Amino acid sequence: MLRIWSKSNSLNCNGINRRDFLQVGTLGLGGLTLCRALAAESTVRSTGTIADKSVILYWLDGGPTHIETYDPKPNAPAEYRGPLAAVQTNVAGIQLSELLVEHSKVMDKVSVLRSVHHRNGDHFAAAHWMLTGYHGSNAVNLDPQYPSAGSIIAKMAGARRPHVPAYVAVPYARTIGLKPGYNSAAYLGATYNPFETDSDPSSKDFKVRSLVLPSGMTVERMGDRRSLLSSVDRLRRDVDQSGLIAGFDKFNAEALEMVTGEAARRAFDISQEDAKLRDRFGRNTYGQSALLARRLIEAGVRFVTIHTGGWDHHSNIEKGVKSSLPYMDQALGALIADLAERGLLDDTIVCAMGEFGRTPRVNAGAGRDHWGNVMSVLLGGGGLQGGQIVGASTAKGEFPAEDPLQPADVLATIYHVLGLDLETAFLNHAGRPIPISNNGKPIRQLI
Repeated sequence: MLRIWSKSNSLNCNGINRRDFLQVGTLGLGGLTLCRALAAESTVRSTGTIADKSVILYWLDGGPTHIETYDPKPNAPAEYRGPLAAVQTNVAGIQLSELLVEHSKVMDKVSVLRSVHHRNGDHFAAAHWMLTGYHGSNAVNLDPQYPSAGSIIAKMAGARRPHVPAYVAVPYARTIGLKPGYNSAAYLGATYNPFETDSDPSSKDFKVRSLVLPSGMTVERMGDRRSLLSSVDRLRRDVDQSGLIAGFDKFNAEALEMVTGEAARRAFDISQEDAKLRDRFGRNTYGQSALLARRLIEAGVRFVTIHTGGWDHHSNIEKGVKSSLPYMDQALGALIADLAERGLLDDTIVCAMGEFGRTPRVNAGAGRDHWGNVMSVLLGGGGLQGGQIVGASTAKGEFPAEDPLQPADVLATIYHVLGLDLETAFLNHAGRPIPISNNGKPIRQLI
């Protein structure tokens, strides 16, 4: 959406109000504008060497079972083993759930962490912990206390290419019903919240509303972009010793380019993909979101988070996972394979996780409850070592048995691969410097 507002009554460009501000696209909280986001991104590049790499986070909202996904227990008693069998992958000795058929074909390219834990069964606290690396928010205090990894990466690294956002959420940014939830930037400021597509990429009429011009408006009607920008504010540049006005011109131009130019429009136009490839990913939200994520990182977006929900299986877990896991399996399997075939996997970290695992013992309702004492995370690409199982849970999937890992370790690994300085700290609302890593250490087996 292009929106230009004014305190004055002067008009130009076929009736568009001018003066005070050019607002191009809406990024959510507080009327956040694209030009503000771009301006902020430009000022926060790390002094270190940022790798030309991106991240795709496949978020499984609700807390997926580890035993029916990445950590099957075929030799455990039936009440722990659950209803599913295990399947051999293309890496000798590594098994996954029988429903992860497509995963099994690409296991050599990714690794599974089976000893991640935080010992918290609160949806809100656990989601916050996994996405930020810090314990903070909880069911009593829902507000984000720390910035998400996506926000930190957007702030420190920015987009990899011009005219696209640094941080995008597909189809929207949400955790445990909260929007943007713990994908948010917290004290970094709403500028670093994710840009949301806010629509389902599997829909026939999929459009990103923030990149759609208002009804009746065309690029031609807007006229020459430079003329439009020069008419925004005619304050004398010669009295602006700081260069602030010239800076706003630059960021307004960048924001306008996102709406009227081709780079962002082309990146979000999933209809350009071959029909057979779209079928390969799956003609559903799971699959088309993954395909769109690949398009976005290919265009230069730094961090894409994909939201999928419905993983809170307190009862009848067999029905629950059989109704959703095949779609997730197809989407992630196709994403990893497609990235590899295009030569993009070494430059793209792929991570799949939720807020916690599920209770090892099946409950009276044939389901599993919240369990933060151990969980599994898929992590690969970006130059990380694939074909591995890192850490282990106990024989019944109750606790870490080898190489216990914290959420901060998972995020520190991602930061390290991107070239971010783990000692970097940002001031919170109280003025206290908070390190991005929370003492997390890159996982040595993957580096």
